[in-house]
Amino acid sequence: MALFRKPGLRKPGRRGPAEPTPEHVADELAGLVEELERPTPGAPAGAPARRVTGDRAERARRRGAALVASVARLLGSGGRVAAKGAAYGGRALADQLVQAAPRIPVRDLATLRAQHPGAADPDRLADLLITGACRASGALGAGVGAAAMLPVPPAMPVEIAAETLAVAAVEIKLIAELHEVYGVPAQGTATQRAFAYLGAWANRRGVDGAALVRPAGFAAMALGSEVRQQVRKRLTRSSLRRLPSLTPLLVGAGIGANVNRRDTRRLAREVRADLRSRGPAVPAYWSAAAPAVPGEAEPHD
Repeated sequence: MALFRKPGLRKPGRRGPAEPTPEHVADELAGLVEELERPTPGAPAGAPARRVTGDRAERARRRGAALVASVARLLGSGGRVAAKGAAYGGRALADQLVQAAPRIPVRDLATLRAQHPGAADPDRLADLLITGACRASGALGAGVGAAAMLPVPPAMPVEIAAETLAVAAVEIKLIAELHEVYGVPAQGTATQRAFAYLGAWANRRGVDGAALVRPAGFAAMALGSEVRQQVRKRLTRSSLRRLPSLTPLLVGAGIGANVNRRDTRRLAREVRADLRSRGPAVPAYWSAAAPAVPGEAEPHD
């Protein structure tokens, strides 16, 4: 994920952990979401449990905290700018998300069905994706909140900015994959599709119909002031809603997790309702993406 700026090489002899690469952060973010999609052992196939508890929850929280820390490190010297952007309209955060959007890993329907063979229909598959995204958002919020056990450190505003961007990436990934699940994926290049989904995230609905037939035009519009302003407003509101996670002690962890889960679930509900109302672009899209049956003979010419 091209989160923020390209990481520079460390100076010779410099101590400390190696700076994470955008690609590593992208893979870790996708891995967190996909791990948390998996149903709790013993749950019915295709029916995700709503809560993750015990060791699995603790692993997710630690992974979320590490991800936020990685994003904060990628902000690097620009961290102060990003934090200021959160307070003054979110310009810096919006610029970072526009750069990141084309790098967010998105699975197509065939991949999603292969990974979740127990999901017998679009709604069950969507349930799994939404649950995984909500859990991932919660883990990111819990990780930042737990860091607030100490008196609010100077770096905390940068961590809030990093959390806001990481959660936005989780939600954009979810929106893109819901479009795949309901048979209305955006068209065009990876960049054009990414900007289409970024606009959908900002507007809290499915991709604008124009993007399905004129992707190049939408991509150009997405770089314009109108969509950037919408993205900026969303990020600013998200940042402000996360400020209570700075509460000292472990109270902040619970607040951050709950705010993130609730916001992601609300967004998913609105986008999903819009996509359901449209119907698929190709009626047979679901069966066409069915995973291969083990042992099934390949067709011969």
